[in-house]
Amino acid sequence: MQSTHSNYLGGMEQLQNLIGGQLQGSKNGKWLDNIEPATGAVYGQIPRSDADDVELAVQAAAKAFPQWSTRSFEDRSECLRRWAKIVSQHADELVRAESKDNGKPISLAEAVDIPRAQKNLEFFAGAIEHFASEAHIPADSSHIHYTHRKPIGIVGCISPWNLPLYLFTWKIAPAIAAGNCVIAKPSEITPVSAFMLSQWAEEAGIPAGVFNVVHGLGSEAGQAIVQHPQIKAISFTGGTSTGAHIAQTTAPHFKKLSLELGGKNPAIIFEDCDFDKAVGTTLRSSFANQGQICLCSSRILVQDKLYDRFKNALVEKVKRIRIGDPADATTKMGAVVSQAHRDKILSNIKGAKEAGGTILCGGDAAEAPNERCRNGFFVQPTIIEGLGPKCEINQEEVFGPVITLQSFRDEEEAIQLANDSQYGLAATIWTQDIAKAHRTAAAVESGIAWINCWLVRDLRTPFGGVKSSGVGREGGFEALRFFTEPQNVCLPTQA
Repeated sequence: MQSTHSNYLGGMEQLQNLIGGQLQGSKNGKWLDNIEPATGAVYGQIPRSDADDVELAVQAAAKAFPQWSTRSFEDRSECLRRWAKIVSQHADELVRAESKDNGKPISLAEAVDIPRAQKNLEFFAGAIEHFASEAHIPADSSHIHYTHRKPIGIVGCISPWNLPLYLFTWKIAPAIAAGNCVIAKPSEITPVSAFMLSQWAEEAGIPAGVFNVVHGLGSEAGQAIVQHPQIKAISFTGGTSTGAHIAQTTAPHFKKLSLELGGKNPAIIFEDCDFDKAVGTTLRSSFANQGQICLCSSRILVQDKLYDRFKNALVEKVKRIRIGDPADATTKMGAVVSQAHRDKILSNIKGAKEAGGTILCGGDAAEAPNERCRNGFFVQPTIIEGLGPKCEINQEEVFGPVITLQSFRDEEEAIQLANDSQYGLAATIWTQDIAKAHRTAAAVESGIAWINCWLVRDLRTPFGGVKSSGVGREGGFEALRFFTEPQNVCLPTQA
């Protein structure tokens, strides 16, 4: 399979689907433009795939499944390890591609996205070798019950645009390790790194049909994956409204679902926090990747006695954030992912102003950092105060470099404000009182609670949200359990 990613990075290129081990365009011959966020320019195209392409991928997966599902854990692990090694060898190319395709600073792609993608492949290569089944023996020892965890079959993995390769591998690695065949759809907005990975599947030893990539729109290719009767499970990361649609579509077919959805994450800053660390980390948790991480803090809740000091320190730091060309290694904030998303963010800010919010810094589109980026999609990092918890911007996900500040009197009010949301993905808690930290973490309605830190991940731990932030858990053995079906087998100990 000849690689074309280098050409893609250098100029106009048409990406291709990977179906049954072959790179190919869509059956309908249609294409979608791929736009560089930093410049606003079209620099490639992807197949506008539909149900016909998904059907071809399903047929290829069905043909491959009997052999792949019976391959040893060791064989599957070795394939994933080879894949991870290839990613490591091409890390520089992937970093450049991810930055160009997404608009994020190249330094962020280098430090986070590509290393974590590689780690995902390595981790699940090891995890499947330690994925043990349970056995149960009653007191009278008359029977033995054991659990046989079987691959589901064909599964759909639909990943988002904000962390393209990182979250793409987060889904496909456990699915493939568990013995399934995958129909994957990366975001049509950031398709390049998934395409590059698909080019190396054969080199890694992944048999044809085990891993299939279908590019296209969510409403077309994504919908076809979700509703195909032979696809038995769907792992999706994205917006809550789309997650609700997937749940509604799949309900009559009783598919397994893992839905990692939106967030409106609180950062709770108590007056006894380590001040400098709380300010510095909140800066990062609010504005990393232009605020386009589902785990980013967006509601900053500060105890009243500390409010003014914390506000002033945070605003000062935000004003110093350097917005620049994502390709520049010194850039701290790049472009948001698309013009439509930029316009949505600016509309959210406008709505907050109209609701009586005070803009402490930012509040508008950012000037282009250079001539190359004159048509790019840049937004100023923005802090807003003076709005109550029921205001729209404190209730709805913005998914951009926009945060609000609210004060609270005591622990009880902090928890009340933190939980005043339909979402429940992540929270950060800042205090040097360990007992208070544990109480607050237990009371906050979230799938993740970070105490005096942020974005520290152990791949063995369960990941996911509560309420409108999702259903199910990914990570570690939770992911392997999702991508398998348990069967109870019972046999007598005596003839």
